[in-house]
Order: sequence, then C-alpha cells, then structure tokens
Amino acid sequence: MNTLRKVLLISDAFYLLSGGLLGPIYALFVTKIGGDLLDASSAFALFMLTAGIVTFLLSIWEDKSKHRRKFVIIGYGIGMLGAIGYLFVNSTMTLFIVQIILGLAVSVKDPAYDALFSNSQKHLALAWGEWETVDYFALSGGAFFGGLIAQYLGFQVLLFCMAFLSVVSFITSMYLLRLKEKDL
Repeated sequence: MNTLRKVLLISDAFYLLSGGLLGPIYALFVTKIGGDLLDASSAFALFMLTAGIVTFLLSIWEDKSKHRRKFVIIGYGIGMLGAIGYLFVNSTMTLFIVQIILGLAVSVKDPAYDALFSNSQKHLALAWGEWETVDYFALSGGAFFGGLIAQYLGFQVLLFCMAFLSVVSFITSMYLLRLKEKDL
C-alpha cells in the first residue's frame, strides 16, 4: 500500500469514526435540542441536497485542477468546522446550518478523494475493498461508542469527541501536502 493511500485511509477513518458517533442516535440528538423527527429528516435532507448540488458543480472544476490533495484537505477542514459546530447547536436552525456546512465538506472532499484514491494503485478492487473495510469498521466503532458515550456521559461529551476526531482527521490529511510524486 502506498503512502498516499495510507494517509487517505487514516484521515477518512477518523472522519468516519467522528460522524459514526452520532449517526445512529441522530434523531435522539435532534429531540434533545427541541426538534422532532421531521426536523431530523429535514436536516439530513439539507445535508444531502447541499452535497448533491455542490458535488456536481465542484467536481467539474476539481477534474480540471492539479490540486486534488488540497481539495481533500480543505474538505476535511470544512468537515472539522462542521463537527465543531455541533457543539453550538441549540436549535433546529443551527442544526440546519451545521448540516449545510457538512454537505459542503463532502462536496469539496469526496470527488478529489475518490480521484486520488482510484489513481493511487494498480489493484483497484483491492484498494476500494480496503476503503470499504475501513468505512465499515470506523462506522461500526462509532455507532457502538457513540451510543455508549451518549448513554453514560451525555451528548456534550459525544460532541467533543466528534470534534476531536475531526481535528485529528484534518491534521492527518495535511500530511498529503508533504507527499512527493514517488509517494503517489
């Protein structure tokens, strides 16, 4: 496994672990801030709508760019801001803003990430199998530990953990700038 792929997988593992902490108990979090199921589904819809529209528009630009590693780092940076933003969510309106920020994060990160990841190896099925494995393990761990943390320590501690993991993801992704052509 080359260095680029390692950095991408490690960064994404922390990012997915962060999101996985809240994922399965998201609707409970929304009720804690005074929302209901419709607010939870609307917030998720805003995330997906933002991600869908902006991904399409940015991917056209990113495809022409020689700075894919920078797009990945910027995406993790925006995601970090979104995760930190959860610490300030106290209403459905602030939740909607955080979801839009997170939608922007994946819009910037994902097309460049996927292009870098796909071009970084000879065994494409194996490489994507490794990514899927990391994805499932990170989300599985996040789901379990997220419930554990929220149950025994509360949502505020969970949100701090999410923010911390997203900061680690961002810092790890910055290593992409140090890679040389031979590492790609």
